[in-house]
Amino acid sequence: MRLTIPTWLTLFRIALIPVLVLVWFLPFNWTNFAAALVFALGALTDWADGWIARRYGMYSAFGAFLDPVADKLAVAVALLLIVQRHPDWFMVLMAAVIIGREITISALREWMAALGERARVKVAWVGKIKTIVQMVAIVVLLYGSPIMGLPTIVFGEFLLGAAAILTLWSGWNYLHAAWPAMRRDDGEDSGQ
Repeated sequence: MRLTIPTWLTLFRIALIPVLVLVWFLPFNWTNFAAALVFALGALTDWADGWIARRYGMYSAFGAFLDPVADKLAVAVALLLIVQRHPDWFMVLMAAVIIGREITISALREWMAALGERARVKVAWVGKIKTIVQMVAIVVLLYGSPIMGLPTIVFGEFLLGAAAILTLWSGWNYLHAAWPAMRRDDGEDSGQ
C-alpha cells in the first residue's frame, strides 16, 4: 500500500474528527470557534487532497476508498454535534436527510461497482455544489455565535436547508442514473 500526500491529508482529516468532538465539549467560551475552525481545516484538506491528487497524479486505491469515508464520517459527526446543541425538528430532519442520503448513495455505489457499472454513478456538479454549501453550513452552525449582531444560526439553518435540498437532488440524479440497472430482472442473486 502506497501512502501519497493526498492520502496523508485524508488520514489527517480523519484524525481531526475526535479532536472536533473533544473541542466541542470543552467547558470554555471559545470552543464553538475552535470547533468551527477544526471542521473548516478538515474541509480545506478535503479540497487540497483532491487538488494535489489531480494536479500531480498522486492516486492510490487506498486513497480512493478512504477519501469519501473521511468526508462522510466528518459530516455525520459534525451534524450529530449540531443536533445535540440544537435538538429541534428542523435540525434533526436536515441531518437525517443528509446522513440518510450518504448511506443510500454509498450502498448504491457499492452495488453498482459489483455490477461493473460504477461509472453510471459518478459525482456530478450538483454534488460538488451540495458539498460546498453543506461544509459552509456546518462551519456556520458549529460557530453559532452572532457576528456583528447577525444571527449566524438562522443563516446556518438556511444553508443547511439548501444543502438538504441539493442532497435530495443529487441523490435523485444518482438513483435515476442507476435505475436501468435496478430494473433488470436477470435472475442473478442480489445478496438478499
